[in-house]
Amino acid sequence: MPKVPFWVFIFIAILYFTAARVDTMDVDASQYAEMSREMLKSGDYLYVYDRGLNYLDKPPFLFWVSATSMKIFGVNDFGYKLPSILFALLALYATYRLAKIFYGEVTGRMAALVLASCQGMFLMTNDIRCDTILMSWVITAVWLIQEWLLSKKLAYFLGGFAAIAFGMMTKGPIALLVPIFCFASDWVLKRQWRNFFRPAYILGFLLVAVLLIPMSIGLYQQFDMHPEALVNGGHGVSGLRFFYWSQSFGRITGESPWKNDVDISFLLLNMLWSFLPWIVLFVIALIVNVVGVVKQKFRLQPQQEWLSTGGFVLTYIAMGSSAYQLPHYIFVAFPLAAIFTAKLLADIIEKESYKTMLRIMQPFQVGISFLLLIAALILMVYVFPQPAFVIAAWAVFFIVWLYIAFRKQLTGKIFWLTASAMIMVNIFLTNVAYYTLLTYELGPQVGRYIHANSIQAQDIAVYKLDDPMTAFDFYSQEVIHGIDTLPEIKNRKYLVTMDKGLAELKQQGYTFDIKKQGVAFKVSELTPEFINPKTRNTTVKNYYLVMLK
Repeated sequence: MPKVPFWVFIFIAILYFTAARVDTMDVDASQYAEMSREMLKSGDYLYVYDRGLNYLDKPPFLFWVSATSMKIFGVNDFGYKLPSILFALLALYATYRLAKIFYGEVTGRMAALVLASCQGMFLMTNDIRCDTILMSWVITAVWLIQEWLLSKKLAYFLGGFAAIAFGMMTKGPIALLVPIFCFASDWVLKRQWRNFFRPAYILGFLLVAVLLIPMSIGLYQQFDMHPEALVNGGHGVSGLRFFYWSQSFGRITGESPWKNDVDISFLLLNMLWSFLPWIVLFVIALIVNVVGVVKQKFRLQPQQEWLSTGGFVLTYIAMGSSAYQLPHYIFVAFPLAAIFTAKLLADIIEKESYKTMLRIMQPFQVGISFLLLIAALILMVYVFPQPAFVIAAWAVFFIVWLYIAFRKQLTGKIFWLTASAMIMVNIFLTNVAYYTLLTYELGPQVGRYIHANSIQAQDIAVYKLDDPMTAFDFYSQEVIHGIDTLPEIKNRKYLVTMDKGLAELKQQGYTFDIKKQGVAFKVSELTPEFINPKTRNTTVKNYYLVMLK
């Protein structure tokens, strides 16, 4: 099978960067963007605040890099999204390098493209959260430590443990646990007990501890030194205990109040869409690997690799045991899934023993890819109608895909058809569907008007607004507060409200001019009625920015 050309990854990188033209989505992404803006404005990188209030949930690394980026490129979507997109590219490179160690150049590039083209990866570069950076640090740590084990070079060793520390600064102890899951499962099955007791680990964990000092000081000073502070509805909250225990392990022990009553199948069910179009191949690869290790009586040869499969399985069990789960939690293990999925693909394409599997899987993957391409066309023709040149562009891409499908002598056709279809689909999802969908968010629409017209925070209030506030604050570059009753408006000059609030203004005799109005919808809560253009008007709500006389 020929290598994946380097230009394919350049094309994907460009596609990732086009996500920077799409507005930041409520609720989490816009919240983190606003918190990064507040950090930049305050200049205080040790303490983390959310709309001026103490924040204790995610560690600060995302806010650090996003605030720094916005200092350079401005408070805008590009400034916020740039660091996470760069980390996504780092994850692709680390996945390639790790897979290359075990399976060679060709499979290494395949693994990188499997990860690059799964739907979860495209989502992570649009709806920016901590998970993109976490995933990148974790797979980088695993790759560098594996390189050190083979070469004994100090640079790999220090880089691997530094990556663990930065991953912990991104989303907590899970950044340490996943590499442990990877290496421990591999060493146990190979009976490589000495690897568990290398003296060098003392230096590695010391490096991790030293790098965590600034964040730990910030947590201690902001929370542990101020037991009187109200944090997450309580007093006497320890920032250090929360970060090093409650945030992760507390969700398994029951100490954490966060619960959503889902079972261990939740993450796998959500992978049905987030690991598209590779999900079926992933499941087959996982089964093949597990059955294989059982047949070998849980004993592998030194040249075999269980790091990726074992790391994924143990990470999944740990995540699935949590009392609180969200679909994106498993994204941290996607590079591992990409590696053993790519290994199966390489075997299917190259080995005679998998001819039957190839005959079965190729029509199936072609069918999935075809349906995804048709779904993209429906989005552009019916859901969010686009100009003729956009439809023509889709037709050109579709012709290219058909050309690949009907080339009889193309080696690895199943791989190229699947990857190319998903990339084509996301060209239109990002630049047409997501871009259009995000125009229905209230925050960017009104926030940009406030900022462009230099309306100060003390001059404006929000009243009966059925929409999250975080995007509103980020785009206005002000923390805009709400009021519960109209008399609280006092000396405010402007008010942002919806139909009910506007009616009350009229009833109570206020006079005003409408400076901006439009329709809004909570895009994070899509419904069939909104997706259907014929019923969309019944789901959107009118908003108004009024100037009081």
